[in-house]
Amino acid sequence: LFMYPVLMAADILMFNAHKVPVGRDQIQHIEMARDMASSFNHLYGEHFTLPEAAIEDHVATLPGLDGRKMSKSYDNTIPLFAPREQLRKLIMGIVTDSRAPGEPKDTEGSALFQLYQAFATAEETAALARAYADGIAWADAKALLFERLDHEIAPMRAVYDELIQEPERIERILLAGAEKARAIATPFTRRLRHAVGLRPLQLPGDAAPAAGKASKAARPAFKQYREKDGQFYFKLTDARGTVLLQSGGFANPRDAARHIALLQSQGLEALAELGDTVSLQVSEADLREALALLMADT
Repeated sequence: LFMYPVLMAADILMFNAHKVPVGRDQIQHIEMARDMASSFNHLYGEHFTLPEAAIEDHVATLPGLDGRKMSKSYDNTIPLFAPREQLRKLIMGIVTDSRAPGEPKDTEGSALFQLYQAFATAEETAALARAYADGIAWADAKALLFERLDHEIAPMRAVYDELIQEPERIERILLAGAEKARAIATPFTRRLRHAVGLRPLQLPGDAAPAAGKASKAARPAFKQYREKDGQFYFKLTDARGTVLLQSGGFANPRDAARHIALLQSQGLEALAELGDTVSLQVSEADLREALALLMADT
């Protein structure tokens, strides 16, 4: 129950989604994602977009075969790509009341009617409502639902049946999608790690550092953060955590990031432009050496 919304938040925030289409039962998970993003932004600057739940009011929660909310947990679902005969059997098993043919029936609370309404046009839905009032037999109503559902699902089922016979093709599509996602997520993750002051990790497959040379993981690093006064700050620390350079406060995190970028690109020469917005905590020689290491990485 805890990990599911965390994993969901990671999927949303990693790509800075603005709107997330969900059902009403998922709104609290979107709110958790917003809370996580807001907390991070408050501490380390504006990095995450705060997502919003996108809910279609005309799309209701579908009832299951037993009238409860359709859920795998209740074992009352209609598989989207079920074979035609299996689909017929499932629909004929939908729970209804005991009213006989010829007796008027209520559309309110009827799982069968709600399922039909979700797939039918307004005219078709109105026609079934009249049939309910006229006392349509449950078997006939289920037959109408079956034909309506099968009409919608059959083309998709045919494509599914074709694709399922080509697992290699599906694997290629999934791997290509993963590459696209990774191309967005990896640089963003690096920026987030940089924002909180975490040094780079050596990824699997990366070349090991040459013998006798300092590992990048042991090099200086900038840390950007937000203090209780609401201002954004940054500092440069060495591998032991000793502060080499400390900034003053900035009202906007982008200003702090711009100062960091200048130091990374120009080294000690950037101090002339930055003026009193930063203060040295060590000698110029030590700071020059640290900035030179950072410039070598860029």
